Amino acid sequence: MTDFSIEPGDLTGSLDTVFSQLDHDRFVEALWTRRADAWSSEYSVKTAIAERLGWLGAIDFVEAQRTHVDKFVKRVQAGAFTDVVLFGMGGSSLAPEVFHRLFGREDTEPRFRMLDSTDPVAVRDALSHAATSLFIIASKSGTTIEPNSMAAAARRRVEAAGLKDWASRLVAITDEHTPLHDRAVNDAFFDVFVNPSDIGGRYSALTLFGIVPAALIGVPLTPLLERARRMVDACRAKDVRVNPGVALGALIGTAARQGRNKLTLLLPPRLAPLGLWIEQLIAESTGKHGKGIVPIAGETLDAPPGADRVAVAVRLDGVGVDDHVLDRMRSARVPLMIIDMPRVDALGAEFFRWEVATATAGKLIEINPFDEPNVQEAKDATRKLLDAYTSRGTLPRPEPHLVHEGIEVTFSAAAGMTSEVDRFLDLVGAGDYFALLAYLPPEDATVDAPLTAIRNGVAIDKQCATMLGYGPRYLHSTGQLHKGGPNSGVFLVVTAPAPFDIPVPDAPYSFGVLEMAQALGDFQSLDRANRRAAHIHLPDRNPETLIRVGKLLGISQR
Repeated sequence: MTDFSIEPGDLTGSLDTVFSQLDHDRFVEALWTRRADAWSSEYSVKTAIAERLGWLGAIDFVEAQRTHVDKFVKRVQAGAFTDVVLFGMGGSSLAPEVFHRLFGREDTEPRFRMLDSTDPVAVRDALSHAATSLFIIASKSGTTIEPNSMAAAARRRVEAAGLKDWASRLVAITDEHTPLHDRAVNDAFFDVFVNPSDIGGRYSALTLFGIVPAALIGVPLTPLLERARRMVDACRAKDVRVNPGVALGALIGTAARQGRNKLTLLLPPRLAPLGLWIEQLIAESTGKHGKGIVPIAGETLDAPPGADRVAVAVRLDGVGVDDHVLDRMRSARVPLMIIDMPRVDALGAEFFRWEVATATAGKLIEINPFDEPNVQEAKDATRKLLDAYTSRGTLPRPEPHLVHEGIEVTFSAAAGMTSEVDRFLDLVGAGDYFALLAYLPPEDATVDAPLTAIRNGVAIDKQCATMLGYGPRYLHSTGQLHKGGPNSGVFLVVTAPAPFDIPVPDAPYSFGVLEMAQALGDFQSLDRANRRAAHIHLPDRNPETLIRVGKLLGISQR
């Protein structure tokens, strides 16, 4: 399967050396025999890696589960459900999100909906048909605070409608013997799917976490899995130069070693959702111990490519970004891979290609691509803030360094300023990236448009790589890179009160409080990690107020 081409740019000699190194190390053989020493010689690290390589056999596992999945879909379709709502975060939600955006239809029932936000507006919208919905709780650990809170709110809505058969409206996707698994069995959920425990969340797209929602959405599983199987076979090729996953990983890993660690994804509009999934896989897998590859998805293509870039362009059925974009990359000698995806049901194949690529790149930059050592920090900070709220009745917040027309601004210590917010972006230097992190409804176009304008303005004015993430989603995605990766990010956390709030049942706080605690907790974690960061708290969510943020920062509005 040769569906890609590499234009190494200024990496020609380095890439050849890496290919030879991978051949010498017999990396493909080590990968498929699941030898953890391919990534580390340290005993504890090897032990941990050995427990995370189940994704290599995910297709075999899923194909053995097809009868269960198919029967489940028929039961759902035969029921009286108008909606199916999935509660999940990170690896439990991003693959379903991609399937939904690429294959989903709004003119069929039951409609598929997703909730991976604690924002009260997003929660309200997802539960708008609670009385006639089936709910899927997707959580590897079974203890994730967001989906558990969402499920509690859904139960409150269902019971308020006078319906008592709550468990018969629930589906669990989790690992064996988690609290969620035990509850699903004891309470007789509508169904329960048990995933292998040796597969990390971000590598679970081709497991039950991805395939069960895909089946409900209407994705044709047989061709999807057949094409994924072909990619699995292609990624067994011992010649690393033609192995589609290893060659991709070699390119981006070599680029990162040469200082080109901004992985620019050039995707046609229809494939834009795939960028969110790749973003998590790359960022959470590689961003640790001061190293990392920074994935850039959905960025304006008007900014000139810098010397810190490597690019991957994907064409779907021959359609990709404009040729002039690729020509600009070539002119700047940006290393480039072009991937030809023949049809949309090759999505599963792309999932597997990128998983192999990430494992390969992790070897090259000498990190364990299967752990996430810094993710827990923000969770712990959030829990401490919620405990403080429970005892005091308010969230502890530092006094803002300045207030401008109702907009409160707080800086991290590393930002080194207490005023002049219009100089905050002066902190962005050569090789840096800017991340806009918004705790706002992720599906609200009136919010997304001004935030995208801010992002694009920074990209052009500062000529740097940029990211836009919605909290708390990004905490389970790029958050690991932000705290554990190279200290080359400049972060802007944006919060604003929702027009209403929703209590979290059986908890002493609301979704609005939980969302703010997550934002404050992450800002604290960025501060402790010596990151250049600012927190802007807005008085409201009006688009005009968001536009004022760009003006306050002194950037062009585009």
